[in-house]
Amino acid sequence: MVSLIKSEGLSKDYGTKRVLDWLDIDIQKGSLVAYLGTNGAGKTTTIKILTGLLKPSSGSVMRGSDLKIGMVFQQSILDADLTVGENLNNRLKMYRHSDREWLQKIMRLTGIESILKERYKSLSGGQKRRVDIARALIHKPQLLFLDEPTTGLDIQSRQSIWNLFRQLQEQEGLTIFLTTHYLEEAENADMVYIIDQGKLLAKGSSQDLIHHYAKNRLEVTVMKSEESSPGSQPIEESLEFENVSPQQVIAILKQYELQLKDFDYQKGSLNDAFLAITGKEMES
Repeated sequence: MVSLIKSEGLSKDYGTKRVLDWLDIDIQKGSLVAYLGTNGAGKTTTIKILTGLLKPSSGSVMRGSDLKIGMVFQQSILDADLTVGENLNNRLKMYRHSDREWLQKIMRLTGIESILKERYKSLSGGQKRRVDIARALIHKPQLLFLDEPTTGLDIQSRQSIWNLFRQLQEQEGLTIFLTTHYLEEAENADMVYIIDQGKLLAKGSSQDLIHHYAKNRLEVTVMKSEESSPGSQPIEESLEFENVSPQQVIAILKQYELQLKDFDYQKGSLNDAFLAITGKEMES
């Protein structure tokens, strides 16, 4: 695999405070990379260094030659009083080799063709985010940084935005580096980095982290009769099993099939893995 950006021993100090501590990060072409941590973990500082906006105190960052980077910030940088079309045209003029055919394509892909004459400030949250994404794609970047791109959006808007990202990866081969507080958005990531207080605690594919750190749980409710009191009413009892595979679930349910009243099976998630690794709940 080709590395678009690779850091080794990346560290950052502000005075005597170390905010990033020896981070090795590899962003491979065509991948979805999730970079996860609670508020204050060092995510935004990392992005600034990887994109060249900030210098590290020590360590190195290697970027591919002629690498073009796009960035969707937490807070929009567009002019709220201008229309969508005016904002995008102004952005297009900033680049030496502007491509209006590409602009037309990304407006179609992002679904904003019908709102080009609307003022940015009048748009819904989901519409604004789509315009922000179009703005970040104007110069045909190979790598797109997404800093909590769906924060504050409703579930339908979040799903729609992620359908767009998947489409961009499939059709344009876009590489994505994501920070998010919605860990379900990272469950399909090719590589996940989990940091806390500037230190890398774990890395691997989302499925590897779930497998190693999250536990599948099964709760079975059975009706048991008191052997010492024939004819008495059965008593409800709950049994809990941890770290059980689907095959084990089937075996347990078969074992209790004559007494079974109800059961609840919860598969381990990236949220569970994050909690096990950091000891902290992710803020939503």
